[in-house]
Amino acid sequence: MTRKLPPMHPGEVLREEYLVPLALTPYALAKALHVPRTRIERIAKEEIGITGDTALRLARYFRTTPDFWMNLQSRFEILTARETLKDELSKITAREEMEAA
Repeated sequence: MTRKLPPMHPGEVLREEYLVPLALTPYALAKALHVPRTRIERIAKEEIGITGDTALRLARYFRTTPDFWMNLQSRFEILTARETLKDELSKITAREEMEAA
């Protein structure tokens, strides 16, 4: 039986691909981004998601794109919702195509 991995939170990417390798603390990143320290700490702990505001700031600092950060967030939210709503979604019947008039 194949075991599914849980969806990857953007905070995991921030922590494992940026903070740890660069020896960067949430405090130092928050200071550089001009945001509260708790925002970066909570993202890195996977307690909150990334907003458009934060995506723009992270993109500027790390020379990525805001889309990179927002796509991570969007994918996480969709995969999480899909799992949460799977029973409810299975009860929804797709709408038939509109007949030509």
